Amino acid sequence: MIHAMLPSKINQVKVSQQTGCDVTIGIGRALLTSYIFPDMELEQQILSLPIRCIHSEEGCRWTAQNKLLQAHLSVCEFNVVSCPNRCSVKLLRRELPEHLQHDCVKRKLHCDHCGDEFTGEAYENHQGVCPEESMYCENKCGARMVRRLLDQHSVSECLKRKLPCRYCRKEFLYDTIQHHQQQCPRFPMQCPNRCGTPGITRETLMAHVKEGCSTATVLCPFKEAGCKHKCPKTAVGRHLEEATHTHLSLLGGLVNRQRLELRELRRAVEELSGSRDGTLLWKLTDFSQRLQEAKSRTSGSLELFSPAFYSHNYGYRLQVSAFPNGNGSGEGTHLSIYIRVLPGEYDGLLEWPFPYCVSFSLLDQSNPALTKPQHITETFSPDPTWKNFQRPRPGALGSVRGGCLDESMLGFGYPKFLSHEEMRKRNYIRDNAIFIKASIDVVQKILNS
Repeated sequence: MIHAMLPSKINQVKVSQQTGCDVTIGIGRALLTSYIFPDMELEQQILSLPIRCIHSEEGCRWTAQNKLLQAHLSVCEFNVVSCPNRCSVKLLRRELPEHLQHDCVKRKLHCDHCGDEFTGEAYENHQGVCPEESMYCENKCGARMVRRLLDQHSVSECLKRKLPCRYCRKEFLYDTIQHHQQQCPRFPMQCPNRCGTPGITRETLMAHVKEGCSTATVLCPFKEAGCKHKCPKTAVGRHLEEATHTHLSLLGGLVNRQRLELRELRRAVEELSGSRDGTLLWKLTDFSQRLQEAKSRTSGSLELFSPAFYSHNYGYRLQVSAFPNGNGSGEGTHLSIYIRVLPGEYDGLLEWPFPYCVSFSLLDQSNPALTKPQHITETFSPDPTWKNFQRPRPGALGSVRGGCLDESMLGFGYPKFLSHEEMRKRNYIRDNAIFIKASIDVVQKILNS
């Protein structure tokens, strides 16, 4: 209700009417109720004023007289209302249909599968567990049935259900387990020799036939040596007794063949490890011990052999040898160094006799930062008439590392290359080792041609 006040009393403080309307005006005193009265004309003017909806900022476009506001708010889509299902949710009226249909936990719904009625929250819990819902088998066998029958199907009917193999206990699909049992390593098998041994499985059958079956036919234990005899396993012992001499003869032949194979393998390893650029750098370790061994010999001199090396690719095959305690005129006082030509793969393509200059060097191992190394170097050019540098006879060399040399093959070099006394004056021996370098001038010659 709209109230009006006499102009002369407008600065007064407070009025309290029997109708319960309190108005605070002025500065502290109560006005008499007779000074305030309802003003219906003013009320009609105010209620007839045009206004916008209180939710205009939220998007409502309603405009009308003030007196129609309450009626509009009862239908305004932007007005906040409570859910009619009393679910405690408050939301815009425009959102209410969506809420009632999908979100309200107290909405009433019927299950499409079993037909039972549920509230929204109970319906959500019911979904995914309804016993009458049609489901595909989770094993992807293709079968479809209501959920209440699914467990029984998975246990006893599904072709894709997993079952353990009764022999190896590994799990397989029902439709593949029979194929597995045709290959299962634990599947029980019968010995093909019908020996009657129990407990044989597919994985142990071959081992049983080869080693455990008493009736199996086996080869002689000396088959690698060449014995071709076959007999039951129980008769092997008698065969070994009767064929002792034959087996010894076969073993002797096998040893000879293996010796030749080892010789060829050793030669192949030396070929691969040797230099092919006309330079050999040979480190002799444990030099003091080898020198002492050479001095203590009562007959013959100790000769050490280097790995074989080539003058160049597809060139001459060569080898250096050294006598720590000397040889010939240098025996007992000097280090002797020689070179010899070995039978090579490409000898048929090369010029003979060997025509190139050879240089030997004993390397000074002094620190170059402290003193200039003084290497000892000797060089010679082969004389075409020397037998040492003629083409070697194929097969004349047994083992270059073992020293099994043909007596007709003699090295050429320096019996007095350097005295033991001179070797001790500088660092020719360091860390109990010496370095001997041999180089063939053919490399430089090829580059200049």
